[in-house]
Amino acid sequence: MSQSEFYYNMDTGEVEEGKQSSGSELMGPYPTREKAASALRTAAQRNEAWEGEDEDWDEE
Repeated sequence: MSQSEFYYNMDTGEVEEGKQSSGSELMGPYPTREKAASALRTAAQRNEAWEGEDEDWDEE
């Protein structure tokens, strides 16, 4: 039994099971539909954390 991969399509805002669209439109793969659905929120949270780390680095 193969495990499905899920992708978040940035153009449509929909979650796709397997690669159904061009790779340039997709974020992923994610192990679950739920993780793919939260892709933008996860990316935003990571970007905020990295920006904070950059600010800390610049202050040193």
